[in-house]
Amino acid sequence: MAERRAVKKSAQKSTKRNTGNASTGFTAEERAAMRERVKEMKASAQRADGESDVLAKIAEMQPSDRALAERIHAIVKESAPDLSPRTWYGMPAYAKDGKVLFYFRDARKFKERYAMFGFNDNANLDDGAMWPVAFALTHLTADVEERIAELVKKAVG
Repeated sequence: MAERRAVKKSAQKSTKRNTGNASTGFTAEERAAMRERVKEMKASAQRADGESDVLAKIAEMQPSDRALAERIHAIVKESAPDLSPRTWYGMPAYAKDGKVLFYFRDARKFKERYAMFGFNDNANLDDGAMWPVAFALTHLTADVEERIAELVKKAVG
């Protein structure tokens, strides 16, 4: 009987050790993004005006990233007017049938050196055995804008 109690206590102790602070593996920026996502989910249940949220997030960005985001927003609206602008983990994003196809992440979001235009797995970009799902952006040229418009149209399907 004494052996049984010893086993039980050691099992309980090991469980306690493993259930410490669950968020130690995430950075402060990642935890903030998760909190923003929870807010977005609650807000989407209450209202459907995602564009004002996207424009508000763009307005909060540093000037260089803000210029990129504003232009990408315009390109998306021109190339795929049926998509719904919304925020996704605190980033401007664009959804079809409620599912985010792509998003814009400013450099400051996760302390990176460049902004990023990324695609989720439901975007129709599949091309062979390998294809890009994110692009680093430092500035926009006419060629880059044209490529973004092409990718947006292809992603929508």
